[in-house]
Amino acid sequence: MFTNTVILVTGGTGSWGIELVRQLLTHNPKKIIILSRNENSQVQMRRDIKDKRLSFFIGDIRDKEALGKAFLGVDFVFHLAALKHVPVCEENPLEALKTNVIGTQNVIEASIENHVKKVIYVSTDKAANPVNSYGMTKALGERLIIHANESSTVTKFLCVRGGNVLGSSGSVLPLFKKQIIEQKQVQITDKRMTRYFITPQKAIKTLLKATILGKGGEIFVMHMDACNILDLAQVLIDHYGKGEIKIVEIGVRRGEKIHEVLIGSLEKDSAVVYDEDLIVIFPDSTNQEKSQLPVGLTTIKSGLERPLMTKDEIRELLVEGGLL
Repeated sequence: MFTNTVILVTGGTGSWGIELVRQLLTHNPKKIIILSRNENSQVQMRRDIKDKRLSFFIGDIRDKEALGKAFLGVDFVFHLAALKHVPVCEENPLEALKTNVIGTQNVIEASIENHVKKVIYVSTDKAANPVNSYGMTKALGERLIIHANESSTVTKFLCVRGGNVLGSSGSVLPLFKKQIIEQKQVQITDKRMTRYFITPQKAIKTLLKATILGKGGEIFVMHMDACNILDLAQVLIDHYGKGEIKIVEIGVRRGEKIHEVLIGSLEKDSAVVYDEDLIVIFPDSTNQEKSQLPVGLTTIKSGLERPLMTKDEIRELLVEGGLL
């Protein structure tokens, strides 16, 4: 699908972007354009991934004029750029709106104007039943993408909703590790808190799978396992801890949920399980009828969530991702 094509990745110097680019390079593209606004990150990525097919473009998705230049001749767009830290978005809701909503609309318009074949919007489980600025802006981004697909005759648009990628810049994993080694303690907001986790390799593999399957108009949800944050902390303490390590409960931060969900309460009637990796949400029954996906094997009414991972399963996941 990607052979001899031009691919653009917004926010391509982030944790998701770097792994995505590494995997895309194995699909023999003609060129991959990395669009981001951080010069230092681009310089570092050039040093880490030495490949003549990579092209770097300094730009901000808020700047529609810059996007128009970057998108010339592009076949596929992976839209990853976002303000994603919950506390930052809570403190700066207008900035989150400018980047995550207006920036997404700029990506949509630039893609349509340049006849891009397919746009893949990377979303988050926090867009399901959103309670914070980050989740709300990402949910609005999903709506914009689905609406764009309904109005575009050339460019196809789809969403892929992920969870917390272990080891990423926003992950608790490096934070907990640092606290264990340097402070002899782990700070947990609430011991009841659960989160969905996935390894970087599995996240991008699933993202590419959804990209290939998508016909336009779908929201693909990565079928992930959840764990108790306290159990994750204890696994890391067992591995990195020396001597007594305290677990300190500091209270839920503004905008945080105790438990995330993959599918919103109003989405279950239009969602089906595609396979062990993906759930598909159709905005309406018409889109499902038009889709060529062999879905409908398992509908979702309730009971989507699987049992929480045990400590042994958490440890296995970390080892699988090369994080232990």
